[in-house]
Amino acid sequence: MKIIKQWDENDTKYIRSKLIEYNQKNIPEDMRKEFEEVSFVLRNDDNDIVGGIVGTYYWKCLHINFFWIDDTVRGSGFGTKLLKEMENFAVEKKCRLIKLDTFSFQAPEFYRKQGYEVFATLNGYPSEKDSRFYYVKWLM
Repeated sequence: MKIIKQWDENDTKYIRSKLIEYNQKNIPEDMRKEFEEVSFVLRNDDNDIVGGIVGTYYWKCLHINFFWIDDTVRGSGFGTKLLKEMENFAVEKKCRLIKLDTFSFQAPEFYRKQGYEVFATLNGYPSEKDSRFYYVKWLM
């Protein structure tokens, strides 16, 4: 046997599929097929994307992967509206929780105002002066 340092997309897909296969064996049967990627996009009058939120639904949980609002519309309520759309999706899917993470230079206060709670903090990352916050919002 040998360990090889390399990046190969097919290897990555294989490893991911094997982990999913393993995980599926260890969760209740009725939850095994629950998986959906979802996004909501904000477009301006010129049809340019000026914001969006991307998430993954699985195991009665919605994980927010990416959430971005262009500076031209930041602070005008569209972030709250996009997040609310994602939360409504989670409620429709009967999610127990929504989880996400953000950096100190992004929008930690925004999430607190929306009812999210910090459950973990990683101080000194990505730089010594920054932190990464892990949030959860319990729906049930």
